Amino acid sequence: MTVKRMDNVGIVVEDIDAAIEFFTELGLKLEGRATVEGEWAGRVTGLGSQRVEIAMMVTPDGHSRLEMSRFLAPPVVADHRSAPVNALGYLRVMFTVEDVDDTLARLGKRGAELVGEVVQYEDMYRLCYIRGPEGILIGLAQELGQQTSR
Repeated sequence: MTVKRMDNVGIVVEDIDAAIEFFTELGLKLEGRATVEGEWAGRVTGLGSQRVEIAMMVTPDGHSRLEMSRFLAPPVVADHRSAPVNALGYLRVMFTVEDVDDTLARLGKRGAELVGEVVQYEDMYRLCYIRGPEGILIGLAQELGQQTSR
């Protein structure tokens, strides 16, 4: 086996404080926050000299992480926040939630907007896409029927 696990999904944001608040409301916890800079960091990303504020959020089960980055230098060069779900590249991050309706109500108070509608897939899931902070596309899935822990 080559891959041991997936460590995190990274998202670039402009307002890292608002993003932390949004994902905290969703149920993630702030694991750490720091500024990353220096020649070594630029060698990893290929950006040369860089200065980036990062925040690592962890899911309640402790198995998944979301890394949010706010680039202080060099400046952001592209903006994909309003790209539709069929755009190439980053599509979305999906979270399983206990109750889609409750989650939508809570996140709506933090600016989330439903992309299409909440739909039911067979007897297995209720699903929807929302636009979160800065237009980030987020999927929400509620398991139906027999609940199993993973």
